[in-house]
Amino acid sequence: MARTATVERTTSETDIALELSLDGSGTVSVATGVPFFDHMLDAFGRHGLFDLTVRAAGDLAVDAHHTVEDVGICLGRAVADALGDRAGIRRFGSVFVPMDEALVLAAVDISGRGQLHYDVEVPIQIIGTFDTTLAKEFMLAFAANAGITVHVMAFAGENAHHIIEAAFKALARALAEAVAIDPRVTGVPSTKGSL
Repeated sequence: MARTATVERTTSETDIALELSLDGSGTVSVATGVPFFDHMLDAFGRHGLFDLTVRAAGDLAVDAHHTVEDVGICLGRAVADALGDRAGIRRFGSVFVPMDEALVLAAVDISGRGQLHYDVEVPIQIIGTFDTTLAKEFMLAFAANAGITVHVMAFAGENAHHIIEAAFKALARALAEAVAIDPRVTGVPSTKGSL
């Protein structure tokens, strides 16, 4: 069964269409109007081996906040939809990603209880046109809407681009590990019997 999802979200602030395949090859096509964010979404898809298409039009004349947050909402919903009943998944995933001087850990639990624990210090606030505080807003929206517990911690880093990119890559790889099907798992990996 294909683990795919399509999510559309239209508000007075954004208009987003997103397609996701959890079992892809890392084929990505993204256009949000925020170049650095596009770069991060591309890294997320490629390093998680997710096929991802995102088309977003937002109120960028205000700033990128609504666009970034709403893409996080849509991606989280897509992951939740694509996972279906979650039978056979590994559930947990964690990975350290180094990127030059930066080192970031991401750990995820597909728990049904969406929450974010984010300990990432970034030395500057703007990369291109991207407000670096929006990386956390994206991950918060993603975790809440996916129903996934996400921990992201930076252990080292001086370059803001490297730190944030390592965070997106780490999240992607940890998620890929957690959503992977393990043939040894029967049903849902929970003592409760559901996630």
